Amino acid sequence: MTSKTTGAAALIGFAALCASPASALDNEIGGKLLLTRGISTIEGSGGGGLASWALITGNETDRGIGGTAHATLVDLPDFRFEAFGIAAGFYDRFELSYTRQRFDTQDAGAALGLGAGFAFEQDVFGAKLRLMGDAVYDQDSWMPQIAVGANYRRNDQGAVIAAVGGEDDEGFDVYLAATKLFLEHSLLVNTTLRATQANQAGLLGFGGDREDGHTLQAEVSAGVLVTRRLLVGGEYRFKPDNLGFAREDDWWDVFVAWVPDRRLSVTAALVNLGDVATLEDQRGAYLSLQASF
Repeated sequence: MTSKTTGAAALIGFAALCASPASALDNEIGGKLLLTRGISTIEGSGGGGLASWALITGNETDRGIGGTAHATLVDLPDFRFEAFGIAAGFYDRFELSYTRQRFDTQDAGAALGLGAGFAFEQDVFGAKLRLMGDAVYDQDSWMPQIAVGANYRRNDQGAVIAAVGGEDDEGFDVYLAATKLFLEHSLLVNTTLRATQANQAGLLGFGGDREDGHTLQAEVSAGVLVTRRLLVGGEYRFKPDNLGFAREDDWWDVFVAWVPDRRLSVTAALVNLGDVATLEDQRGAYLSLQASF
């Protein structure tokens, strides 16, 4: 088995073990309210499209296990981003995820000196632990659901990353997320603080000639539950600016998440990544499909 598939195979095996017949009497599948698992971020964790939330992925309650699989596409004027991943949630307390990302430079690769169609690919491994609070059941308390998480990223283009000033082709993030759901007002809000050194979420490596260490960046989200199956909202993700050759802008989106079935969600968004690798105004369409149990 190659190193690119080892993480995914391990996660599938772990989830299968937990869901085996030997433990079926103790585990309960499903039961979570619609949309309270979040959707899948570009890193694969439960959250919005761009921001990680404190919600744990999957349809499980605190009495069982759940899981998701997602496919995400972001179509920009000069680039194309794709992500495919899986995640497992355990007792609405702990989450593991794996995502494979691909960033295609398309025709812009030639202008950047990389060659048309040159692509960066990246493995993202994630873990998240709910520390306290419950976004659904703590309606009489000011306490949000709070979780701590981490991502480890491994990029396959170390030579190119070094050539543009990146310090490394692998790195990690640590984040603290707080999510509050106000059912009476059909409102969801989230704030996340992330310690990161990733350039363009790791697709251009980690650290650079301007800043090498981790810096603290915020992610904020808000959404309105128009119906129990439809969430409309927006996100803003602050970004570090580590590389001297190209400014890195903050990201934002406006999204609609729809749950036609308990096991399926569809998310569409207008996403703005600003300037990417010297190419300006990378604004385009985001589409993500998530299957869950």
